[in-house]
Amino acid sequence: MSSEADWRVATLGLGGNLGDPRKAMSEALQALDARKDCVVEAVSRLYRTPPWGKTDQAWFFNACAQVRTTLKPEALLDACLDIERSMKRVRDERWGPRTLDIDVLTYEGVAQAETRLEVPHPRMTDRGFVLMPLADFASGMTVRGRPVGAWLRDADVAGIEVADEDAGWWRSKG
Repeated sequence: MSSEADWRVATLGLGGNLGDPRKAMSEALQALDARKDCVVEAVSRLYRTPPWGKTDQAWFFNACAQVRTTLKPEALLDACLDIERSMKRVRDERWGPRTLDIDVLTYEGVAQAETRLEVPHPRMTDRGFVLMPLADFASGMTVRGRPVGAWLRDADVAGIEVADEDAGWWRSKG
């Protein structure tokens, strides 16, 4: 049994543009929430976003989530990668099309530049498609010395639109 002191807050970025990314992200969040070592505490609205980096591809769906977890940062990354693999993730090229991508954005009390996992995520403060959904529930969270909302004011958010206003979009409707 873990004590309250063992639990930490982490934020995740989710996205995809192949198949049914909304369904894939929903199933991924439900899988995380079903674990004994993770609780999904907040999820952003669902966003439709233009491709970034490699622009000759379909638009993406993006969202962010806040989880409370007893997993260490690398173990949380492994859990996310396991979920991606179990859902037959397809990603053939950097910034290219993918069925599902889950990134660990932040992890409470941790700043590290390890080769396997850099926290905070090294490019999150440059990406409107991360900052806009993250600001839905964490606009005041400080990342690299500035609140998420301040980073968002300086970010390129051209073309980003809300695809679902309901932050409960990820929950099973059954």
